[in-house]
Amino acid sequence: MQQVLEILMRASNHTARRKAKIAILCLILLFSAKVWTQAAAPETAANTAQSEAPVKDTLGRATPRVMVLGFLNATRKGNTELAALYLNTPLRGEAAAVLARQLGVVLDRRLPVHLNQISDLPEGSVPNPLRPDEDVIGKIDTVDGQLDIIVERVDRGKFGKVWLFSRQTLASIPSVFGELSSPLEEFLPQFMVTTRVAGIPVFEWLALFVGMPFLFLLTGALSRTLAWGVGALRRRLRHSSDAMNPQLLPLPVRLLLIALVIWWLVAKVPLPLLARQFWSTTALLIAISSGIWLLLLLSSWGEDWLVGRNKGLSGLVSVLRLSRRITDGLFVFAGFLFVLYHFGINLTAALAGLGVGGIAVALAAQKTLENVIGGVSLVADQALRVGDFLSLGDVQGTVEEVGLRSTRIRTLDRTLVSLPNGQIANMRLETFSVRDRFWFHPVIGLRYETTSVQLHSVLANLREFVSTHHNIDPASVRVRFIRLGAFSLDVEVFAYVSARDWSNFLEIQEELLFGIIEIVHKAGTEIAFPSQTLYVAADRSQKLTPLFADAGNQTKAREVPDDLRVLSGSF
Repeated sequence: MQQVLEILMRASNHTARRKAKIAILCLILLFSAKVWTQAAAPETAANTAQSEAPVKDTLGRATPRVMVLGFLNATRKGNTELAALYLNTPLRGEAAAVLARQLGVVLDRRLPVHLNQISDLPEGSVPNPLRPDEDVIGKIDTVDGQLDIIVERVDRGKFGKVWLFSRQTLASIPSVFGELSSPLEEFLPQFMVTTRVAGIPVFEWLALFVGMPFLFLLTGALSRTLAWGVGALRRRLRHSSDAMNPQLLPLPVRLLLIALVIWWLVAKVPLPLLARQFWSTTALLIAISSGIWLLLLLSSWGEDWLVGRNKGLSGLVSVLRLSRRITDGLFVFAGFLFVLYHFGINLTAALAGLGVGGIAVALAAQKTLENVIGGVSLVADQALRVGDFLSLGDVQGTVEEVGLRSTRIRTLDRTLVSLPNGQIANMRLETFSVRDRFWFHPVIGLRYETTSVQLHSVLANLREFVSTHHNIDPASVRVRFIRLGAFSLDVEVFAYVSARDWSNFLEIQEELLFGIIEIVHKAGTEIAFPSQTLYVAADRSQKLTPLFADAGNQTKAREVPDDLRVLSGSF
């Protein structure tokens, strides 16, 4: 630029100045073009990147399921030109429309009703890892065997990769189309097929609102007929006219029969695919609902039967009621999960959330669950029964109620104590009411004046008396002279008494004690009472003699050697 200015200054004539101006203008334009190019470069790059981004496919061919549903919707409406856009075929125009119509009819008649199981992911289900851009949406039966209906992901330029029916499948469609029989629509009046309400033919509405009630009434008639026949046979065999007709087909069983009839009709009647999908789903929902209903009835019947066989066990009744409710909840939850799975909903996240929620609930209700589990274990082990008299720690009393959370005990003071079952499960429990025999174990103290002959007589008579008693087990009887006590000769009586309860045992024990007293008196001896003999050294000056004389009937002085006097008496 500086050189140009110098040339301009040195120019002496008009022509030179003119040439210099032209040169300056060219340089300015050159630099300006370079700046404009740099400024426009980011915008051009952005436009290029935007043009390279794939355009959203308005036909909904991003996933296999959406593509199949879009194709079926187009063929159902008779728009074969639109349906041809779902085919990966080189055919164009009328030929492509005819192929699309044939494929729609084949799928409508032969494709299994598993539309919910078709993958709804952009990459498909990838059944073959070696061919990641292919997916199988179903198999149809043909004369030559089963034909795989394959869809493949194809690059469509600005639309990106879309799913289309594969060329391999389309090559077999014309031959399969020739095998098809006449559709159901040809056997129905024309107005039932052509007239549509909310896009659904009239004959399908009639099947829903007329056919379903008719099937329900038909199962009711079948139930009454079977009940009358079985009731008549029962009255004839029992020779009784009072026998009632049994209910052989309850309502859940009737609904199951309706679901089976619908499945059979769907398999036999050539209905369109969407109609078969609707009726199959309806039959499945009816079957699941009636199956859960039947399981709930069986659970209720089982609870009533077990309660009837175990009357009086309140704890068992509570456990059975809890078990039934838990079982019913599991049945309903399992049916709900199965329905969600049928509609193609992923259950992994739901089950994971349920597991986390269950852990949180378990931690929050730890003590309650501990008591409930303890109650269940007590009932299962039959450690407690209503009416049992027991000793539980420092509590003694009669059990009045065994619940799921706590047990109520009526004490000897007539107070009511409630103990948590979790605490009872960890305590020492002694139940007196379940004793098969009662322990009779008195220790008889005879006076020291009893002679050896008298003692032998007492032992022999006691053995005979106790062994021959009708309430005592003879094998358990033991009568022995066991010790020289502090003030008596001790004789132990050991035996087991058979009694109905504690009150009856006390009655038998009273009778036995009276008999023992009589035996002791007949032997000429007596039962000892606490007494002592005291030996006191006497004073030779006889100064202590008045003291002994004043003892009266409590102290008795006896003649002893000069240095001792003896005091004997009871204390």
